[in-house]
Amino acid sequence: MAELIGYARCSTVLQDLAAQREILTSLGVAGDRIYLDKGLTGTNRARPGLDQALAAVRAGDTLVVPKLDRLARSVPDARDIGDTLVARGIRLSLGGSIYDPADPMSKMFFNMLAVFAEFEADLLKMRTREGMAIARSRGKLKGRQPKLTTRQQAELVRMHATGEYTIADLMEVFSIGRATVYRVLDRAPGRLDRKLEDSKTGEA
Repeated sequence: MAELIGYARCSTVLQDLAAQREILTSLGVAGDRIYLDKGLTGTNRARPGLDQALAAVRAGDTLVVPKLDRLARSVPDARDIGDTLVARGIRLSLGGSIYDPADPMSKMFFNMLAVFAEFEADLLKMRTREGMAIARSRGKLKGRQPKLTTRQQAELVRMHATGEYTIADLMEVFSIGRATVYRVLDRAPGRLDRKLEDSKTGEA
């Protein structure tokens, strides 16, 4: 008996898959036959949930996806998935519309949808970059902030100079990683002068 296998995906861990689950359920997909990917982009082909869904479908079954951009957001990826479905005799349902990738007309529409999905993804990236550029020009986007304030960095350098604190101690006191401790110490005033003196002493 032919089955409906559902697949849903969201790009970030902060997004919710509930709406997509509801769509798949309304289309007749059983809850235990829905496979999910969370925090993975459509352009990332390494999607465990999608692999599980493709492994679950058999010849005569239908793979159900809310929208094509949930399945793939690049034309080559969409075509690759479509070719896989054709070879295995599996139909594709996009939001309730059935597409048989083996049918020339359905294949044409499928490819057109894939082009539009990729175009929308590229537009979103472009708008995001433009928005970040505008925010940065207005001083609203300042990039990564330092893990320690200037005062904290000075205190870390002072504590290290006493010789009473190890790197591990400083990591624990300031709740930072080893690399950050070394970075602060390397940037400390007079650090370069000390390095030069050390190198001269070594030469002597």
